[in-house]
Amino acid sequence: MTVPLIVAARRWLAAAGSLLAALAVALSAYAMHAAAPAARERLLLAAAFGFGHGLALAALAPLAQRAGALWAQVLLLAGVLLFAGSLAAAALLGTSTVLAPAGGLLLIGGWLLQAWARLRG
Repeated sequence: MTVPLIVAARRWLAAAGSLLAALAVALSAYAMHAAAPAARERLLLAAAFGFGHGLALAALAPLAQRAGALWAQVLLLAGVLLFAGSLAAAALLGTSTVLAPAGGLLLIGGWLLQAWARLRG
């Protein structure tokens, strides 16, 4: 990866993390004040994963120096979108949570790749 591409990727990932955290706050407010009681648990879990991983992306993206760390964060973003998105869609639209396990696997892989990238320096 070239330096300008790494800089752009870091900016986009950090911005995506910040947006994800903001959406998670809004989702949790909706869950507590407007959602049906049956949907509340899934929405709050989706919000918790969205907020935690959004915060992680916003904090870690500026530190990424190598492609491995950037790929780890791409996996985290994709994973949380699939996992939390699947839970939120199930609660709000009545869809299946079939994508949640794939999102969970991407999250696990992203964190493992992040650990490897941090060990490399």
